[in-house]
Amino acid sequence: MTQCSTADMASTPITNNPDIRFLGRVLGDVIRAYGGEALFRRIEYIRSASVDRHRGVAGADTIDPGLDRLSLDETLDFVRSFMLFSMLANLAEDRQGVASEPGADVEHAIARLKKDGIGPEKIAELLDHALVAPVLTAHPTEVRRKSMLDHRNAIARLMRLRDEGVRETPDGDLVEEAIVRQVALLWQTRVLRFERLYVADEVENALSYLRDVFLPTLPGLYARWDRALGSRVPPFLRPGNWIGGDRDGNPFVTADSLRLTLSRSAEAVLAYYLDAVHALGAELSISSHHATIDAEVAALADASGDDAASRSDEPYRRALSGIYARLAATYTDLTGRTAPRPGALHGERYADPAAFRADLAAIARGLASHGGETLASSGALGRLIRSVDIFGFHLATLDMRQNSAVHERVVGELLRVAGVEPDYAALDEAARIALLRRELASPRPLTSRHASYSEETASELAIVQAAAEAHARYGRAAINQYIVSMAQSVSDLLEVHILLKEAGLYIPGDPPQAHIMAVPLFETIGDLDAGPDVMRAWFALPEIAAIATARGYQEVMIGYSDSNKDGGYLTSTWGLSKGSTALKPVFADAGIAMQLFHGRGGAVGRGGGSSYSAIQAQPPGTVQGRIRITEQGEVIAAKYGTRESAQTNLEAMASATLLASLEPQRLSTADAARFEAAMEQLSGTAFGAYRELVYGTTGFTTFFRQMTPIAEIAGLKIGSRPASRKKSDAIEDLRAIPWVFSWSQARVMLPGWYGVGQALAAFPDRGLLREMAAGWPLFASALANMEMVLAKSDMGIAERYAALVEDQDLSMRIFGTIRSGWQTTHDQLLEVTRQTRLLEKHPALETSIRLRLPYIEPLNLLQVELLKRHRAGETDPQIEQGILLSINAIATALRNSG
Repeated sequence: MTQCSTADMASTPITNNPDIRFLGRVLGDVIRAYGGEALFRRIEYIRSASVDRHRGVAGADTIDPGLDRLSLDETLDFVRSFMLFSMLANLAEDRQGVASEPGADVEHAIARLKKDGIGPEKIAELLDHALVAPVLTAHPTEVRRKSMLDHRNAIARLMRLRDEGVRETPDGDLVEEAIVRQVALLWQTRVLRFERLYVADEVENALSYLRDVFLPTLPGLYARWDRALGSRVPPFLRPGNWIGGDRDGNPFVTADSLRLTLSRSAEAVLAYYLDAVHALGAELSISSHHATIDAEVAALADASGDDAASRSDEPYRRALSGIYARLAATYTDLTGRTAPRPGALHGERYADPAAFRADLAAIARGLASHGGETLASSGALGRLIRSVDIFGFHLATLDMRQNSAVHERVVGELLRVAGVEPDYAALDEAARIALLRRELASPRPLTSRHASYSEETASELAIVQAAAEAHARYGRAAINQYIVSMAQSVSDLLEVHILLKEAGLYIPGDPPQAHIMAVPLFETIGDLDAGPDVMRAWFALPEIAAIATARGYQEVMIGYSDSNKDGGYLTSTWGLSKGSTALKPVFADAGIAMQLFHGRGGAVGRGGGSSYSAIQAQPPGTVQGRIRITEQGEVIAAKYGTRESAQTNLEAMASATLLASLEPQRLSTADAARFEAAMEQLSGTAFGAYRELVYGTTGFTTFFRQMTPIAEIAGLKIGSRPASRKKSDAIEDLRAIPWVFSWSQARVMLPGWYGVGQALAAFPDRGLLREMAAGWPLFASALANMEMVLAKSDMGIAERYAALVEDQDLSMRIFGTIRSGWQTTHDQLLEVTRQTRLLEKHPALETSIRLRLPYIEPLNLLQVELLKRHRAGETDPQIEQGILLSINAIATALRNSG
């Protein structure tokens, strides 16, 4: 590479992003300075040869890429260099808004709705009962260490200063030198974890986003939305969290994990409030000599205990001193730690966030009473009040989750030990329901402190007890939902109420009360089909109908990952849409609002893709202002790694929810019927093709496990959860995340497209398919997501992985089927969407992917060679390290890979 071209890792015509060019140049300079000129030139030679091949330069295919001449030390350095370039390119794209979509903001949504005669009043009416919640999960697809992400975020902050024309940081460092220093630290930071992540590590990772991005970003967004609507917007968009409460398949999540999560969350949000109150005290220097002081403010000042002579004429500062003292006492009580900047004043802790807000509101009313409306409603005080509305004392609502099979065992044991029922598992569904309803109507607890229970049962009881403690300490907003994985019956939900009752979270009576909602998760194709019948039977129970009516809504979670692994991409997409549609009349008949929780992953094969398009593609009438969506793994960093990207993505979620809830249906009833009938036929064909390959092909499991780095991925130590639900090699028992992640590494991306091409090819009405692609958001979104997957896949590289399979006859047979399916899908997609190449209609995304491909290909080629050596029995630890680094680098470059 020439003096400026590695630096120019991005100076090809496929991108005009100045941040990529700048950061690429910095990285090249760092490699030269810390790795030496020889390493720099070797990396540049490989890079330029790969770029030339992808640009179609004449003769480039005959150039030796030089990969086989790298020593193991050089291989590790090379992989790190390409990974870091991809990481910096991701940052640059996030900053430049490459991932944003035109019109994906609330202001544009309001304008669109206005054209349809829907004004601010209707929008405000919707928002009064709305909830939009991105829910962070610990699903293990984020391969980077937190240390790497911390340096990335430091670079993002410095780049913001550079944007503003600032030459020096507040500490006096030159901004560009500080950026070079951070990149140099990245180059010298260990990429791989030595130990598997613990739940506490996952808690801290999530907290870094909630504390550093969500807390400062959301109040500013609300201020923007207030201006757009012309009135104060209620806190409808709030973050959620699974980390520390999701026990499904993760034995390391315990009652202590739940307590840790909530305590650390309270510590973060209260520290933020303390800083804000402290800053307000410095800002509100209003003297009673120059302003009329409201009686409420005077009362707060007098009660504060702040009698400093220097502030005797400054009642707002004195009032805020008292508020700070009370908030510090709250901090100490909830976290067990001494508050930052402990003062001489001592106050009584706030009973709840409402009491804290009331004091802040009194300050605001005082300011407004003497002409200070701007001081009262906006600025630092306005943002702080808004923050309390959004985050309370808990920061993010924590969900609980456990598998229905665990509940069945635990409740069975409780009933047996209590002498109520010796063999609960042997009862049929009707008998179970009758028994559970009797127990829920009785005030008598099942548990006894004199009885002994299995470790599993004791653990589950401890969890619900910790949830009850959380309600008492942090308020009911801290935990609202208890999700039941693999829910298939009414008894699966009643069992949760039995456990909640033991902790006082379900209270018998007429009507009864459930302080935490039992939420069914319908995951497989069969479960999605049966979901409406389960919910109809659920609402038919009078006590359940009373609880749901009092709450105002009932949530149902629908799972994308397992339904995809079960039935393939198109069948999963259609099954989820049909399931949502079929639930709508069940809820309408019960007179209860429906709230769907979408369990989406990062990869398209797990429901990933554009949230903006996905929300708008939901069936009519199924959103109605309420939607929750999981955010997982590397997608959290991509969407919420910087404040700019968080603003873009939160705006997109909010605006899409408004449009999906209020915009008139464009599709006629007749067209909807035609499209749905066609989709049913397409789904059936795709399902057959997918099932025949994955579950009906002899040797497929062996092929998958030898072709992909599924075994090696376990060595990444990227999560606390085991990769399989059981000790089994069966595809059925493999979790969806490693299933999708492995196919992504091998550049097959099979879960995101297989079966669709065969379905499109077999469908006789080409004109109807084109109509659907142009006029039906569900089909258009499904094709767009699949198109992105196809653009990131590469059958030439995948063939190299297929060569890793020991039985080459088996490999050639199965891979030949896959490659043929890919070509069919590719050709059919282009025909239906009237394009001559993939992503022709999406130039920004095309540019982004084309930028990455020259950097991913050499990583794949190196990974294949390292896998060969590792599986042949070579024991050099650098080989295993190189494999893990390459997995990390490829995932970083692909972004939504798991």
